[in-house]
Amino acid sequence: MPGPVKLNWPVLRQLRGTDRTGRGTAVMSSQTARTVARTVTADGMAQSVCPYCAVGCGQRVYHQDGKVIQIEGDPDSPVSRGRLCPKGAASEQLATSTLRQTTVKYRAPYESDWQDLELDTALDMIADRFLEARRRHWEDTDHQDRTLRRTMGIASLGGATIDNEENYLIKKLFTAAGAIQIENQARI
Repeated sequence: MPGPVKLNWPVLRQLRGTDRTGRGTAVMSSQTARTVARTVTADGMAQSVCPYCAVGCGQRVYHQDGKVIQIEGDPDSPVSRGRLCPKGAASEQLATSTLRQTTVKYRAPYESDWQDLELDTALDMIADRFLEARRRHWEDTDHQDRTLRRTMGIASLGGATIDNEENYLIKKLFTAAGAIQIENQARI
């Protein structure tokens, strides 16, 4: 005949132990008690800045075996004091997603398949097309001979994942190239 069954229900642990309010060890399962934070087992931590907007919230990036394992708000940051918005809090997925593209992809006209390109080749293609569109659509003057010095063949739509400095440089580049259609997704 088996011995008496020892009941270890949370309410009984609460009544028997020191955790009378039932908000601590009395209600903790054995699995939870064995659980440790990923940050405790990390090889190291690097301070960084969130990549999503121009606010510049501080982040702590924890890594293990050369891979990012956790990203949290940096409490030492004077900008965000350890807080992150939902996008910033989910930025670990940006670094670790298996769906993340790590090569330049190119699909030629009328093709259905994408191919990998070397970065230098892709940059040369972009520069050639940019300059050709600027040259083909350049407007020096309008029909009343007023000075325009612009092109309607290129435009810029910046993203919210770049910071103020990068947006400033993009604005300067496109303005110098004669583009007048310059917008940023974060402002829309």
